[in-house]
Amino acid sequence: MSEKNVLVTGADGFIGSHLVEKLLVEGYKVKAFVCYNSFNSWGWLDKLPKEQLDRIEIFSGDVRDPYAVRMALKGVDAVMHLAALIAIPYSYYAPDAYVDTNVKGTLNVLNAARDSGNVRVLVTSTSEVYGTAQYVPIDEKHPFQGQSPYSATKIGADRLAESYYRSFNLPVTIVRPFNTYGPRQSARAVIPTIIMQLLGGKEEIKLGSLSPTRDFNYVKDTVSGFIEILKSDMTIGHEINIATQKEISIGSLADELIRQINPNAKIISDENRLRPSNSEVERLLGSNEKIKSLTNWTPQYTFEQGISETIQWMRENISQYKTDIYNV
Repeated sequence: MSEKNVLVTGADGFIGSHLVEKLLVEGYKVKAFVCYNSFNSWGWLDKLPKEQLDRIEIFSGDVRDPYAVRMALKGVDAVMHLAALIAIPYSYYAPDAYVDTNVKGTLNVLNAARDSGNVRVLVTSTSEVYGTAQYVPIDEKHPFQGQSPYSATKIGADRLAESYYRSFNLPVTIVRPFNTYGPRQSARAVIPTIIMQLLGGKEEIKLGSLSPTRDFNYVKDTVSGFIEILKSDMTIGHEINIATQKEISIGSLADELIRQINPNAKIISDENRLRPSNSEVERLLGSNEKIKSLTNWTPQYTFEQGISETIQWMRENISQYKTDIYNV
């Protein structure tokens, strides 16, 4: 696929911006689909060096608009579809917006890819579609469980993607990252929310439940997984986890971040941050056997390395965050 034209939806976001950077390094021609706004903001892409930005074709639009999506897919060989609403707490308040963006947005990408001559499609899923682990490590055959409106819409989008592969022979792969973290992640996620409270000088760190476990991927490993999946035709028609096959509890994670940044800080429970009891995903530990069997991907970063780089970046970019409020 080197030197092919690749469209990245959600290119202005956390993972999307890192993916754009890595695609450029790998020699791809990149078209970045960013969410239109009257400020003409390109999200995190605005922070890239000019020499990188000059190599990117920017397309401003909205994945909920089928016409915009069809226009964006003109002339591309593959689309890596990351655009989505992702915050779980906000999905409790705005489920309709999640259906429009995550389900209908994905449908628009699939239709446009089919109309454009069966463009290769990578649809971004999430480990949240599995719900609380019924067995570990969680492989791609694990049952799905919609434990939040967010996860339910991602299950719907995944199954639409599968149907287009089976019904129309569209070359689709469902890419399922487990919990990605790193520079540029929004403060609504657990790692940046802990780091930002600590860097903001707070002695009491507010968190929800401390017992759930997560399988954390450093963002650079996540995007290399996407690219290795794109490179292999053997991945077409599959859904594939990107996971470290290791887990850590939220409480242990918080203890480690406190140790590194401010050992005097204490954790307190904030009821506003608790998910409804039947909605909390208690355990996520993913299998990475499939991605290793179909591609050349292996994680390059230890958890300690990834956390160290994330803390350093956030320390240097604290002005980008609101450290004194609960970011939903």
